[in-house]
Amino acid sequence: MDLLIPDTGLFILQTIAFILLLIFLGKFAWKPILSGLKEREQTIESALLAAEQAKKDMQALQADNEKLLAEARAERDAILKEAMATANSIKEEAKEETSKITAKMLEDAKATIENEKRAALAEVKTQVAALSLDITEKVIRKQLSDKKAQEALVDEYVKDLNLN
Repeated sequence: MDLLIPDTGLFILQTIAFILLLIFLGKFAWKPILSGLKEREQTIESALLAAEQAKKDMQALQADNEKLLAEARAERDAILKEAMATANSIKEEAKEETSKITAKMLEDAKATIENEKRAALAEVKTQVAALSLDITEKVIRKQLSDKKAQEALVDEYVKDLNLN
């Protein structure tokens, strides 16, 4: 049983050695260990704060990116709307210009047709007059083939000249 119950002298000696070990550790080892632990705790805390700040910065950047993206979409929509309006106005101008050109072409064609019609009528009149003169000349030659008829016609013309 002696093995189970420690000797009082040994117990006191071990207690004194333990207390000296605690004082020695408290003086030389615990302060550096505690300061290291405190330093590590501060490092972890600052890292957590930095991570939190980075998270906030990322959220702000995401919000800015979304805002810029929305602005870019709005600008794109405005540019597309403006381009469509410009295209429509160009189309309308082209239609109007085409209408004007078509109307002018029709007027020119009508004027050309009218001029050609007048020229054709004048030519027909000229040809009719020439034919009439030819026919009249042939008729008069036939009628005035004798000398008495010619003298009577000359006398008639002379009377008409004197009266005028």
